[in-house]
Amino acid sequence: MKLGLLTVPFADASLSQVANWSAANGFEALEIAAWPSAGGETRRYAGTCHVAVENLTKAQASDIMTELTGKGLTVSGLGYYPNPLHAEASHRENVIGHLKQVITAASLMGVKVVNTFMGGDRTLTLDQNWQRAEQIFPDIVAFARDHGVTLAFENCPMIFSKDEWPGGHNIAYSPKIWRRIFEAWDVGMNYDPSHLVWQMIDNARFIREFGPKMVHVHAKDLMIDRDGLYENGIMSLGIGWQVPRMPGLGDINWAEVFSGLYRAGYDGPVIIEHEDRNFEGSDDKIKRGFLLARDVLRPFVK
Repeated sequence: MKLGLLTVPFADASLSQVANWSAANGFEALEIAAWPSAGGETRRYAGTCHVAVENLTKAQASDIMTELTGKGLTVSGLGYYPNPLHAEASHRENVIGHLKQVITAASLMGVKVVNTFMGGDRTLTLDQNWQRAEQIFPDIVAFARDHGVTLAFENCPMIFSKDEWPGGHNIAYSPKIWRRIFEAWDVGMNYDPSHLVWQMIDNARFIREFGPKMVHVHAKDLMIDRDGLYENGIMSLGIGWQVPRMPGLGDINWAEVFSGLYRAGYDGPVIIEHEDRNFEGSDDKIKRGFLLARDVLRPFVK
């Protein structure tokens, strides 16, 4: 395993600057944010571009990888998390076009994984969303395969805020849908244990069932605010009581998670995803959050 971080919070820094700090502080891998260079999504924890995938040349890709390798860093994957099942066809066309550019860039860089969302449309039922996915994703999956890249979906519901995710949600959140996904396509999972906590889905059981399909892991914790849960109830779908935290500050049993991953044979990257409001607002706070998470997770990552 290698311990690393997702570069999204460092939106105002260059990739070289992020790499310098990461390498100097004991991180071994980066998941590089790859939203459109001309401006992507404006929701929190999105929109960062640390590699301009549009028209990336083989020489530029080689230079990026040579620099990172020289600092002792690997690239766990390129990350772009849009909504390919958006209600508007024009939006779907735009984000799928960029997703394919991300896949092409990953291939040029020799990066084997591209992390993304399946997406979803709030106006459709789950089965109707799945029917749309069956029309859209075979081409994307084949495109990735032809470029030597594994497409990895994250298991995040993306239903926490209509303002931040106006187009819908991400249907790849439950075991029932993941079975459909793996029956239909040769793809991987970008596993984030935090998204299972508030859904009351057993992380240990989830790893036992899907561990062999995990190609990437996000390390993010989550705390259930019991007062917020009391006030809002479970029908609020997590709004008002699920609180993203840095690893070690939430409700996840990390020893149990890593035990399950090792038993499942997972030996890939573990990438810290920073969405903790207590450690944002300044560069120093962001870095402090990453360092805290590093120290919590390091004993498990060997």
